[in-house]
Amino acid sequence: MFLPKKIIEEKIISFLKEDAGLGDLTTALLIPPDVIVEAKVVAKESGVIAGMEETLILLETLGLEAEAMVSDGEEIRKGKVLLKIRGNAQTLLTVERTMLNLLSRMSGIATATKRLVNKLKKAGFGTKVASTRKTAPGLAYFDKKAVKVSGGDTHRLHLDDMILIKDNHIAITGSISKAVKEARERVSFSKKIEVEVSNVKEVVEAVKAGADIILLDNFSPEQVEKAIKVLKKEGLRMKILIEASGKITEKNILEYASKGVDIISLGELTHSIKSLDLSLEIERQ
Repeated sequence: MFLPKKIIEEKIISFLKEDAGLGDLTTALLIPPDVIVEAKVVAKESGVIAGMEETLILLETLGLEAEAMVSDGEEIRKGKVLLKIRGNAQTLLTVERTMLNLLSRMSGIATATKRLVNKLKKAGFGTKVASTRKTAPGLAYFDKKAVKVSGGDTHRLHLDDMILIKDNHIAITGSISKAVKEARERVSFSKKIEVEVSNVKEVVEAVKAGADIILLDNFSPEQVEKAIKVLKKEGLRMKILIEASGKITEKNILEYASKGVDIISLGELTHSIKSLDLSLEIERQ
């Protein structure tokens, strides 16, 4: 994923503006404007780092000197110094929470994603781990990038990435076959078509209608197994990518992977993530 530095800068500065309001009152009252300090960001738990590029952009934009001690996607241990910073104390204290919030959240997403990627790999499965569009408003780029740097798949970044025909589209259109046919006739050749299905009958209908990807929505492992067996029997399995989503967690992900799906997508990677515990420590002035 790539965005020009200026665009990332504008996004992050908007976060800081929201937090700062009309100024950091506590810092303005207690810290003289000409104080220069050195500081470090330290990991208070082990995990995978993401958001270092964005953090450096934020700090450098504000005139703070920053040196990254780790790279995005790197696995680190508790106590690791991630970043060294030097510059104006008022500026650093004002940006502290915005910086840590973004770095902690992205690292939390990366840590959770990497854990699942490693779990599947260790078990010998080639199944991809993907995120969903259940991201925090305004944070989609950062959430998705955190998934990518840790070995996960971003899935759709925006609504215009691909055709994903869901239950409500089908309810209005009338049928899966009609929805796929109309989408195929009207969309560019460059866009894939994925269909969300809720039972085995719909799986077969979607594949025969010409879908590229099938989304098994809230299927149990047993239902997934049945769907794949039916596709194999019909000689359709090799014509389709199969994604499973809904009710899948770290505890049961291997059970789903063992049934032969190509992709497993989890909303929890971004919608209910635990941020990695990080802290800023002032070393001296």
